[in-house]
Amino acid sequence: MIYKCIGFFFIGLAILGVALPLLPTTPFVLVAASCFAKSSPRLHQKLLDNKIFGPLIINWETHRIISLRAKFIALSTMFLSVCWSFYMLEQVYLQVMVAVLVLGPSIFIFRLPTVATMPINNNAN
Repeated sequence: MIYKCIGFFFIGLAILGVALPLLPTTPFVLVAASCFAKSSPRLHQKLLDNKIFGPLIINWETHRIISLRAKFIALSTMFLSVCWSFYMLEQVYLQVMVAVLVLGPSIFIFRLPTVATMPINNNAN
């Protein structure tokens, strides 16, 4: 039950991430998929069947990769969000805080293995 609640929480964050550029959608969907895999095979399958997130989740679960396009979009939106925050925030300490908060996720995403096109075959090595 706890994993199911956590999964729904992260789906909610993913939905917010679609509208808010500072919240990344993809990692939240991957966490939700992981929680649902442990708590509800039906909800996990529902995410896998989703035409937008299904291939992303399948490739993450089987190969631990993301597409080059997904990496580019994630890093670009994070960079643009930081630039916008620097423009909007006048206090230097707030600008530094934004940069520090985005640095960890940016490094994580940058270091993820990528492929130009995502294989969807579950039986691939």
